[in-house]
Amino acid sequence: MRFTETELNGAWLVETVPISDARGSFARTFCVDEFREHGLETTFVQHSMSHSVTKHTLRGMHFQTAPHSEVKVVSCIRGAILDVIIDLRPHSPQYRHWAAYELSDSNCRQLYIPKGFAHGFQTLRDDATVSYLISEFYNPQASTGVRWNDRAFAIDWPAKPTVLSDKDQAWPLLDASPA
Repeated sequence: MRFTETELNGAWLVETVPISDARGSFARTFCVDEFREHGLETTFVQHSMSHSVTKHTLRGMHFQTAPHSEVKVVSCIRGAILDVIIDLRPHSPQYRHWAAYELSDSNCRQLYIPKGFAHGFQTLRDDATVSYLISEFYNPQASTGVRWNDRAFAIDWPAKPTVLSDKDQAWPLLDASPA
């Protein structure tokens, strides 16, 4: 695997290095030793998947509050997504900065998202499946989010969402100034 730290401290792109032959390919997607060598979380108590039927479906921007903050390792195992993270660590020099990365079944990249970040994505094709390794159990009382279109972040999404949950439309705005 290749590990590349992103412009947001603590977030990493993890790329598989496939070995190919006449049958196809094989690639390691997780290795405790390699994650540990980079100072990354190695214990994941949940593995979850989401499936989105329609192109430009938007999910986000989600996180869990302390003491239930979670590390996520996200990959798109079918289709393609624009995966977006926001640094919400108040003492970070990158507080409220966001970054986006294309994850797809063809590039086989994963995004390592540290505690203190909000996470969301928009599908770039119909029929996208996203896989998550999660370091903490889901806790409904700690589950929260910020609005996907909050001007405090000014995220440059690829398109207007075609599908967006009521919950994701109702997250609070950090920038409450009139539009």
